[in-house]
Amino acid sequence: MGDHLQRRVVVHVPAGWTLDEASLPKPGGRGLALELRSVQRSMGRSADGQRLQLDLDYQVFLAPAAPRTVEIGAHRLRFAVAGRVEEALIEAWPVTVSPLVQAEAPTRRGLGEMQPDRPPRLVDTAAARTRLTVYAVLAALLAAALAMAYLGPPWRAARNRPFGRAWRALRGLPARPDEARWREACVTLHEALNRTAGRVLFERDLEAFVQRHAAFAPLRDDLQRFLRTTSAQFFGGAPREDDDGRWLLSLARRCRDAERGLA
Repeated sequence: MGDHLQRRVVVHVPAGWTLDEASLPKPGGRGLALELRSVQRSMGRSADGQRLQLDLDYQVFLAPAAPRTVEIGAHRLRFAVAGRVEEALIEAWPVTVSPLVQAEAPTRRGLGEMQPDRPPRLVDTAAARTRLTVYAVLAALLAAALAMAYLGPPWRAARNRPFGRAWRALRGLPARPDEARWREACVTLHEALNRTAGRVLFERDLEAFVQRHAAFAPLRDDLQRFLRTTSAQFFGGAPREDDDGRWLLSLARRCRDAERGLA
């Protein structure tokens, strides 16, 4: 297996005949016992015409368990003259390939039956595991310190913003609270609006408030409804709406999200 073998083919061609290049053997033959690796061609003169010589190089890719004879297939070369075509047959060629080793391995220990794998040598990893544990603890402490330093103050500040405090006070509001609970909830949301605006916010001031606090622009209509509804109820005795507690709670949550830049 892997050996190279050469075959030389000589064809005597009468004068005037031309070889068809497409009929030459092509290197290749992957997956076969013999693979043609190269073709060397030479043309010379002979007593009665031309002498074509082909030097073919094959490589053996067969590893049989016992000596085996394989065959290089026959091949035909085409020649032409004045519209006439003739073929020259290159006969098949038998090749005997012998195995790399004998069929049965010797019984000497190490050369016969497959031996079990040798177990790997154990390495003491206690010191490495201890170092990794220490590094992991230090990394966790450092990550916790960084989180406290960089995430703690913004989180506390977000919770202590006006609408953050209002949301915590209102999130247990029922869908239909009683009159006292309803008024208390409306006052809580009014106070958050006033603290955010920096002054007492009325309906007429809503447009200026939205321009200064662009995050609340998507809530303009709901804020206007809140200011108008509470004014009509507190000072005009207007009736309440169904599920007003649920709507007020939703407004408080969206105001909190807008305050945090999440709306």
